Amino acid sequence: MAHVATNKEGHSYDENNDAQKMVFDLGAFVGDLTVEEDASSDDISLEGLQQELEECKNDDVVANILSKGTKLREYTKGVENNIRQVELDSIQDYIKESDNLVSLHDQIRDCDSILSQMETLLSGFQAEIGSISSDIKILQEKSMDMGLKLKNRKMTESKLAKFVEDIIVPPKMVDIIVDGEVNDEYMRTLEILSKKLKFVEVDLMVKTSKALKDVQPELEKLRQKAVSKVFDFIVQKLYALRKPKTNIQILQQNVLLKYKYVVSFLKEHGKEVYIEVRGAYIDTMNKVLSAHFRAYIQALEKLQLDIATSSDLIGVETRNTSLFSRGREPLKNRSAVFALGERRKILKEIEEPALIPHIAEASSMKYPYEVLFRSLHKLLMDTATSEYHFCDDFFGEESIFYDIFAGPFSVIDEHFNSILPNCYDAIGVMLMIRIIHQHQLIMSRRRIPCLDSYLDKEELLLEHFSDLIKFVKTRASEDPSASSEKPITVAEVEPLVKDFGSRWKAAIELMHKDVITSFSNFLCGMEILRAALTQLLLYYTRLSDSIKRIVGGSALNKDLVSISSIMYEIRKYSRTF
Repeated sequence: MAHVATNKEGHSYDENNDAQKMVFDLGAFVGDLTVEEDASSDDISLEGLQQELEECKNDDVVANILSKGTKLREYTKGVENNIRQVELDSIQDYIKESDNLVSLHDQIRDCDSILSQMETLLSGFQAEIGSISSDIKILQEKSMDMGLKLKNRKMTESKLAKFVEDIIVPPKMVDIIVDGEVNDEYMRTLEILSKKLKFVEVDLMVKTSKALKDVQPELEKLRQKAVSKVFDFIVQKLYALRKPKTNIQILQQNVLLKYKYVVSFLKEHGKEVYIEVRGAYIDTMNKVLSAHFRAYIQALEKLQLDIATSSDLIGVETRNTSLFSRGREPLKNRSAVFALGERRKILKEIEEPALIPHIAEASSMKYPYEVLFRSLHKLLMDTATSEYHFCDDFFGEESIFYDIFAGPFSVIDEHFNSILPNCYDAIGVMLMIRIIHQHQLIMSRRRIPCLDSYLDKEELLLEHFSDLIKFVKTRASEDPSASSEKPITVAEVEPLVKDFGSRWKAAIELMHKDVITSFSNFLCGMEILRAALTQLLLYYTRLSDSIKRIVGGSALNKDLVSISSIMYEIRKYSRTF
């Protein structure tokens, strides 16, 4: 098939494509054209011809035709002839390929038939897949529904199993509670019984369940039996404390503390019996410790060496003594009455073990009263520390301590009331004041506040710092982070801190004047003041430590008096010695 048309002169339209384009004036060239008879025809309008020529002036083919002067009609006829020829050639080509076209048509028809069958088949598949998809969706919904039901049933089963486990009373538990001995297994069974009792008491749904009506009477019988049995057991152990020569601390640590859950069980499920056990322990320990301290004091009195008598002092009224009062061995060297000498060693033996009277008596040893005083207080501190810890561990109540030690304190006070009014040993009194001060420091380091009120009795600080002392004794040892009904807050301690910061120096000066006017012996008075100021430092240190544990306590740091400032004041008064 020809791709390039030629005109009558046999010129190719593209023969001058590579030649240099001719530059001409299109307007001038068109002006020379003659339209012959078509120009006068009424059917032909030349309107817009000029515009079209302007638009085609840049076209290479049009420009080439116009440049050669070829008439448009002739050129058009040539193109039409060429098109007809190409058309005829194409028809011949199609005729030659008619067989192939018929074959192609048959193939297309066969393919169309096959595709139609495939369409039908696929349509069937599509319908089946749609049906399967619907079935799958239904199965998925059923599966989700079954899964939800299974989950709910498992939750129900779990809760029901826990309910049954919590409320059921196994026969083995009944046998142990009723017939078993109180031992480790018995206490584990008590814990299980306690959980069941709490379960039926706390859970509202359980209270309305029918199962509880069958189980509750049995649980109540077991509770009563357990309370009765552990009461008899614990009271029997408490009575063992009354036996002579019983080591109380060993019995407490190795026996009673093993069964402290018994007391917890009674506190939760047998309150009246617990109060009875608590009262029995207080009564037992009060009597036992009072008897021990009374016997110890009586044994110490046999070891006392009198340093000074009323005749060694000036202006002392003569006191009548009982005809039956027992005389003590006096000091032979009267010149040593007011000499400190070797007696100062007692201040270095503050934490030495207490004297064992029968050993000292066997060796015929006699001691100044401050030695016996230190020994008595050392025994008191160690006994109080042990008992305080035991009461806290065993009963969970520190307040029990004060009920127990009301008897021992009374015995010791009775002893001091009989000794101190007849004491003429000034050096001994000074040493006892120092011993008390050292013992306060020891108890503070142990963080045991139970003897504070006892050791803080001859008390200057109460007059000026009563609120501070009351807070330290009652609240400072509490843990602010622990759950309690009334935790310590910043608002509670802020007034104490600001009050102390505003007047502590003035209060110390008032205490100083009070001591000077109250004590004719300057050194004795200043020693008492110094001891009081040291105790004040301890109180304030405990207050500061308590504030550090309070949430938001750092906001009070700007109002706290530094410990170094208080120590400076103490040293200032110490320099007057």
